[in-house]
Amino acid sequence: MGLFSRSSKSADRTPLAGVDVVLADLDGVVYAGPGALPHAVESLNRVAESRKVGYITNNAARTDASVAQHLTELGLSVRADEVVTSPQAAMRLLSTIVPAPANLLIVGGEGLVVEAEKAGYTVTRSAEDGPDAVVQGFAPDVAWTDLAEAAFALKGPEDEGGIPWIATNSDWTIPRERGVAPGNGTLVSAVHTAVGRLATVAGKPEVPIFEEALARFGASQPLFIGDRLDTDIMGASRAGMSSVLVLTGIDRPKHVLAAPEGSRPTYIVSDLRELHEPYPQIHRADGAVTVNGATVRVVGAEVQILAEGSAQIDLLRAGAAAVWESGTPIFVMNVPEKLYADPFHRP
Repeated sequence: MGLFSRSSKSADRTPLAGVDVVLADLDGVVYAGPGALPHAVESLNRVAESRKVGYITNNAARTDASVAQHLTELGLSVRADEVVTSPQAAMRLLSTIVPAPANLLIVGGEGLVVEAEKAGYTVTRSAEDGPDAVVQGFAPDVAWTDLAEAAFALKGPEDEGGIPWIATNSDWTIPRERGVAPGNGTLVSAVHTAVGRLATVAGKPEVPIFEEALARFGASQPLFIGDRLDTDIMGASRAGMSSVLVLTGIDRPKHVLAAPEGSRPTYIVSDLRELHEPYPQIHRADGAVTVNGATVRVVGAEVQILAEGSAQIDLLRAGAAAVWESGTPIFVMNVPEKLYADPFHRP
């Protein structure tokens, strides 16, 4: 599902056209740290005037109720059941492997513990309690001792009788108000290095969290908004959803140009105001791609800007389409710096 993949777009068609449910990621889309990102709240409130809006987060540290309260404090109107979390996806997945009331070693915070107990599981923090599975999610206070307990519990390979290991998500980084910080994927990798095993992931980009959202909201034509290609956009693509990449979070223009097949968004926007604006059509002529006056051509390994246009976002859209359609790996291309200039807001 790639950029401008719908050939029937009219000149005034917005990314919201035909959509019945908008599903939004949180970190890097709605907020970075405790504060809202520019234009996010008012744009999503406007969406909610005509459509259902739900929120999907890989953040396992908080409960759905606390996330809903935070969003409401930012100016949105959100109920707990409108928030789908990676701990909920983890419990959905775990129930098919180790049914409750099994004993789970939890590495993570309140959000994961609450969902485990709601699902009927017993929670422990020690490998000495003989857990039936390890479930690992991010929390700011996860310590070396927590990772060590997980490693002790996972010392045996699963195919040799070892217990299952579920990770809520594998995000390498988390956007914060002060910058980018290590995410759950980094902590999962630390345990992996110790035990030589791979975790099964429940959250984005895996499908269980999207299946939970689709079922909960009864969506038939959903649109997913995210800031990461490797989790948000890939996950939406795997779930068969159209997607929006918003440049207010982790991934930047250079990442967009290099996006592999399966991680390419349907739409690229500077911020969420552009959900409500006509999305430009793509025009192809003489081997070149034009979007709103910005024209890019790929000749061999050369990426050429024929016209910059009046907006950097349109130049990026044209460049992405041209690079993706060329079939040439970007690492062998000569790409003008102007094509991946980054004037967009980021945490």
